Amino acid sequence: MKKLSTDNSKKLTLVSLILMIFTSVFGFANMPRSFFLMGYGAIPWYIISAVTFFIPFAFMMAEYGAAFKNEKGGIYSWMEKSVGPKYAFVGTFMWYASYIIWMVNVGSGIWVVFSNAIFGTDTTSTWSLFGLSSTQTLGILGILWVFMVTFVSTKGLDKIKKITSVGGIAVTFLNVVLIIGAIAVFIGNGGQLAQPITGVESFISSPNAAYQSPIAVLAFLVFAIFAFGGTEVVGGLVDQTENAEVTFPKGLTIAAIVISIGYALGILLCGVFVNWTNVLSSENVHMGNAAYVIMNNLGYQLGQAFGATEAVSVSMGNWMARYVGASMVLALMGAYFTLTYAPLKQLIEGTPKELWPGRMSEVEDGMPKAAMWLQCTAVSVMLFLVSFGGDAMSAFFTKLVLMTNVAMTLPYMFIAGAFISFKAKKEIEKPFVIYKTQSSAKLASIIVVFTVGFANFFTIIDPALKGDLSSTIWSIAGPAFFTVVALVMYSSYEKKMGKESNKKVA
Repeated sequence: MKKLSTDNSKKLTLVSLILMIFTSVFGFANMPRSFFLMGYGAIPWYIISAVTFFIPFAFMMAEYGAAFKNEKGGIYSWMEKSVGPKYAFVGTFMWYASYIIWMVNVGSGIWVVFSNAIFGTDTTSTWSLFGLSSTQTLGILGILWVFMVTFVSTKGLDKIKKITSVGGIAVTFLNVVLIIGAIAVFIGNGGQLAQPITGVESFISSPNAAYQSPIAVLAFLVFAIFAFGGTEVVGGLVDQTENAEVTFPKGLTIAAIVISIGYALGILLCGVFVNWTNVLSSENVHMGNAAYVIMNNLGYQLGQAFGATEAVSVSMGNWMARYVGASMVLALMGAYFTLTYAPLKQLIEGTPKELWPGRMSEVEDGMPKAAMWLQCTAVSVMLFLVSFGGDAMSAFFTKLVLMTNVAMTLPYMFIAGAFISFKAKKEIEKPFVIYKTQSSAKLASIIVVFTVGFANFFTIIDPALKGDLSSTIWSIAGPAFFTVVALVMYSSYEKKMGKESNKKVA
């Protein structure tokens, strides 16, 4: 009885699961950035993205998770049992390879957010260790960070869930600050909105001159769709969720609804205390700092609304910006710990061990430790090369990022496409069902595949439409390259197994 209690303590509860989903999907910065790009006009596109992609996709994940509650391989196992192993491996490998590049990006980029938290602005350009340049310094810090995260993560899920919970709580409180702060400013200003709503037009047009054309609006739709990405990451945690067939779908459903409403509400609240023309029209405001500018303005407006002096109001704004930075550091930390472990777990535990060389397929204490350390080494080497390799290596890494932009989201189409086969297979027990008929499942799959396909198509052609044909080519090359690598690996595995089978027969 005591042992059972110990095991359960290491399992994900409903709250832990929701917080983990929250840190993996919900990006607080997406709301102020969206307001910067589109004003109130961003809200309908987030609703459309939630209705056509996020919510139906989350419901599919909930059904998958409940049906395969004992499977350790996450999305690989789901697709493998629904369609086949080769299909599953191509989709999962492409998805995993993209997260490797994400880890490299965030490994050096997290320090910019950290700087904003400590100093209220980005000071990383002045950082130097042992006489190294700022770029090299951030690379070294990134390598140390990756090793630290990997070391802690290999200690087990209980360590990871504590960190992700802190990240999820930090983001939750950041939203609470946004909501309460906006309401307080609204009351203090006598019910006046900083960005007036003049009718339906306020929700279908953008105050940003750069987002007036249909092409620009379509570009924003892509941004809104991809703001909902990341739910599939927790697929590999079904087997480590308490009472999985009930808790997992419930957690996904709650998280999907809260995140969808949260994004729309957050964008609306930005308009309570930010006048777009007065605050965001400056050339100094851009996607990288829009979140800090907007939340700095929240602190300033709180002071002004309740009669504080100019100096006090400015100070309140600066501290608000620091709080945003600190919360986003914690959220990124939570996401990084989850993504260091969850995608790799799905790939290693779901696939045949013969696919992997040496000790990569070994799992200790529920963790693919050898594979995690190999992943750590690969990310560290890439960080070193990008940081110390000069302009040529930086340009190469930019191409790698372009290669993964589409490759990261194509697996959504793989998962949604496999859902039709999943529903058709009567032998698969389905303890949790949202899509009651085959027709509704097929319709949901088609809608999700079309939405993601459209977003990816536009992502690919948009640079070419702007005269940047190279970026378009690299965006196509990424998925093609990862598909070829996956097929070669799987073909090698099939040949290996064929030879072993022949030996046994002989």
